[in-house]
Order: sequence, then C-alpha cells, then structure tokens
Amino acid sequence: MGKRLPNPKLAKKHRNYSVSEIAALYKVHKNTVLAWREAGLAPIDDRRKPLLFLGTALSAFLESKRLKNKCPLRPGQIYCVACRSAKEPALGMAEYVPLTATTGNLRGLCPTCERLIHRRVSRINLTTILGQLEVTFTDAPLRIREGVDPSVNCDFEATGTK
Repeated sequence: MGKRLPNPKLAKKHRNYSVSEIAALYKVHKNTVLAWREAGLAPIDDRRKPLLFLGTALSAFLESKRLKNKCPLRPGQIYCVACRSAKEPALGMAEYVPLTATTGNLRGLCPTCERLIHRRVSRINLTTILGQLEVTFTDAPLRIREGVDPSVNCDFEATGTK
C-alpha cells in the first residue's frame, strides 16, 4: 500500500519553492516532485533551472490530487478496504454498534471478500445513510465498572465507589 498523499496545508501561500525544498517539505524524492510537474504542477516560469513553484499552486495541485482520489459513498454503501471499492453489505444487512452517545459504527460483511466492513456514522445522519439496508441495533459495550463481574484488579470496596 502506498504512502498517504502529502498534506497540502504545509505549503506557505506567499512563498516560492524549489524542487529540493518541496522534496524536503513533504519528505519525498526530487523525482516525485518532477513527476508532479509532469502531472500538472505549474512552475512560475518556463526556465529550466531553477524550477520554482508558487506555494498557492503547490497546495492547489495537492488538494486537487487528494479530491480526485475520494470515493463518495451512496446511501446503503460501506467502503471495503480490501477490495478498495464501495460495497453494499451482503444480504443487505448491517449492524449499528454505538461508540459514543452520538456516533457509532455501521458494520457488515463484504459480499466479494467476506471480510468485515465498517463505516463511522453519526446517529443523527443514520437515516440518510442507511438506504435499503436492514440494520440491527446493538447495545454499547459495558465499561469495567458497569459489568456484572468487575475486573480482578478493581477493588470497589476499598475505593468506596460503585
């Protein structure tokens, strides 16, 4: 799996960058910066050396590259990391596991590779995300102190808490 795309916000807007400065800023090889030039990163002028790039052009190029790789999900879809595509869970069934009072994980099985697929959702937006999915709601996992059998390391009587 390749590295993540560089953060476009690292480049200063009102600064000019050379190829070696960009390579050092984003911790990439100089040839990567030259490949970005071939892919559409425009230098300030057409001189061969030194190649200079505006910070605004650099951050705009990297932001457009990042947006190009985004995969928006339709209602009822969950992204499968193994298949690298959006999938509807097998049999149209998913499970909502709450993580906090307002968010949770929508969990299902990928119909292609049969692995678990997850989608972080807000409880408020859950109805718009579901689509035609049949969802089972589970209870949030209990914390140590809320469990029936407390941990061996917890001495509730000594601390005076319940």
